[in-house]
Amino acid sequence: MGILTRKQAIDLAQLLRKEGKRIVLANGVFDLLHRGHLLYLQEAKKFGDVLFVAVNSDASVRRIKGKGRPILGEEERLALVEALKPVDYAFLFDEEDVRGIILEMRPDFHAKGGDYTPETVPERDVALKVGTRTVIAGSDKVNSTTDIIERVLEKFCK
Repeated sequence: MGILTRKQAIDLAQLLRKEGKRIVLANGVFDLLHRGHLLYLQEAKKFGDVLFVAVNSDASVRRIKGKGRPILGEEERLALVEALKPVDYAFLFDEEDVRGIILEMRPDFHAKGGDYTPETVPERDVALKVGTRTVIAGSDKVNSTTDIIERVLEKFCK
């Protein structure tokens, strides 16, 4: 339904919750969009009525993933994620994790991918503090951008 600023997303989530909607927050880099991302977001959407996806900014991706990342810029990654059927709203954020967003948005659910367990989600402490349920969506990593990069390099840089 749209690309928002962080403030717009938080304000809208609060309004929708007052209307009785269950809010789900998912987040990630989404550098080279692949099937694993889609499965993650499809399952995340099942936990609530409205799915907000926080996409890491280019600066935060560089801090997390290192030199050479992201492959695709933040505006392109944001547009691709927002265009996926399960996604209602997408917005950029500049931190390495979404603790601050959880504190501000207070979603009903915080969905992480299948490479986590509820106990290993970095934001779990804040989620517990504000009453957000941490849920795992999707399966173990079907793919990763790093795996895709390695396959491309193997095939074309021999």
